[in-house]
Amino acid sequence: MGETRHRSWMRQALAAAARADGSVSPNPRVGCLLVKNDAVVGCGYHRGPGRPHAEAEAISAAAGLARGATAYVTLEPCAHRGQTPPCANALVEAGVARVFAAMRDPDPRVDGKGFDILRAAGIEVSIGCLSDDAERLNEGFLHWHRTSLPFVTLKAATTLDGRLSARDGESRWISSEASRNFAHRLRWEHDAILVGAGTVRRDNPSLTVRLRGDERHRPIVVLSASGDLDPASKIFRAVRPEGSTPSLFVYSTSGSDLWSGRAHVGRIDSTGALSTMLRELGAFGIRKLLVEGGGETFRHFLDQDLVQRLALFQAPLAVGGAGATPLIGGLSVPRPADGFYWRRQQSLPLDGDLFTSFVRADAAAEGR
Repeated sequence: MGETRHRSWMRQALAAAARADGSVSPNPRVGCLLVKNDAVVGCGYHRGPGRPHAEAEAISAAAGLARGATAYVTLEPCAHRGQTPPCANALVEAGVARVFAAMRDPDPRVDGKGFDILRAAGIEVSIGCLSDDAERLNEGFLHWHRTSLPFVTLKAATTLDGRLSARDGESRWISSEASRNFAHRLRWEHDAILVGAGTVRRDNPSLTVRLRGDERHRPIVVLSASGDLDPASKIFRAVRPEGSTPSLFVYSTSGSDLWSGRAHVGRIDSTGALSTMLRELGAFGIRKLLVEGGGETFRHFLDQDLVQRLALFQAPLAVGGAGATPLIGGLSVPRPADGFYWRRQQSLPLDGDLFTSFVRADAAAEGR
């Protein structure tokens, strides 16, 4: 079977994994395809914590046809027993002949151990098919295991001249309805949403996720130097399901316990070292964090090199500079070479607006 055919089967496994978008964290999204005699005999994907893993679903769907099949898995099969049995052992017991895995799992409970189990059973293992696609599929999970920090996306709607609001602070609505709907999908894809206290005071956002007429909730994180927030703010009124992760976090430099009992209260030091906060959020199971502003909050994250992606919705509108809120607050850099460089990853027109996803880039590598 040629390389092109293997890539085609792995793409189907990746497509299966993507069906679990936004619903499996803190677990990874994983898809598995079982192929025999050049035909799919089983397909599965992980649907959420406590649910069967992709390999188990595919084996069950194969209904006895897995023996001698080739498995295409988007992530190394797990080697540990958690809420479900080890997937590497399940593949061995099912009698698969060969395993193609897109990438290794950096979780220390796995990290090569799954491949060792397969090879010890005489199963041929190939690693690396469509690894870049598999990386993007689980960027939050992988980044957390490698750094202990959540994957951070800065998201903003701006004018053509890079402003978050007009002179009086009004920002509704800079972007189109299509952009706002897409922004809710971004919220769904992340585990929590962070805003600065200024955004809470000015806009009083609910920060809910509204998709297909259904309102859902993600944990909310608020950065407030003083801890001074209006108790009538919508972020305090929203009813959220209880669980192991708090529904509201408030971090301040004062260490104020004003909101103790209504939120998880944390402290960040006066230098604004946000990595400690991010590490704590990661420990609560937050693997991907969407930062929605404002400009000063964006600057703190950028200055500390804590941003992995920039998601911009740009409207065909200009409002002028004086008094309007810039995308990035604080003083400008002295020279262009000192700025924050990004590489365009994706662009998508949205009802007159332009959505662009950027990833951090090294200026030298970009030839700047």
